[in-house]
Amino acid sequence: MQFPTYKREEEKIQNGFHFVIGCDEVGAGPLAGPVVAAACILKSKTIGDTRSSDKWYYRVRDSKTVSEKEREELAEIIKQNCLCYAISEVEASEVDDINIHNASLLAMHRAVSSLLEKLNIKDHKKIFVFLDGKFRIEELSLEQEPVISGDSEILSISAASIIAKVYRDDLLRKIDKVFPNYGFARHKGYGTKEHIQAIQKNGVLDIHRKSFLKNIV
Repeated sequence: MQFPTYKREEEKIQNGFHFVIGCDEVGAGPLAGPVVAAACILKSKTIGDTRSSDKWYYRVRDSKTVSEKEREELAEIIKQNCLCYAISEVEASEVDDINIHNASLLAMHRAVSSLLEKLNIKDHKKIFVFLDGKFRIEELSLEQEPVISGDSEILSISAASIIAKVYRDDLLRKIDKVFPNYGFARHKGYGTKEHIQAIQKNGVLDIHRKSFLKNIV
């Protein structure tokens, strides 16, 4: 299993950037629910040169490789060791309007923009952003670098992925209480057999991505 490091962030700090943001999105594949992105800045002073079991980030890694229970534990630890973090959503109707690729980028754009508002920093030249994936956010006027599999390599991105995943899972559990016949708490909106059968039996909801359901209903 691959564990991320803080090496890339440290290089940017040594090159004069005051803040290094990690950003990732989750929920691109589900049939229902929003795309969620998180952006965070880790407290560099809490991160040492080596990964050891006494470090807070020892278990932090790509959210897809972490169990639900462990993600929830790690999300709280990560938040305590963030200088600042922000979470954003792009709703299902927006996904239908602009497609999932653009929705994923929009979610990350919103997360970073929200983080900048919280920081209230005017000099954006001192801020660098690492994005998970292979695409830049063209509307974002910051130094940035997309990194394929960044959630496996860069600690800030891994941290953001966990924050986003825990937030989205919790949101789907809340949706499950409103629409208990769909099983959202279990499948989190993904296209499982249970979910597809529930759609066919109970109908399409506003939180469903209609563009994803063309071969289902």
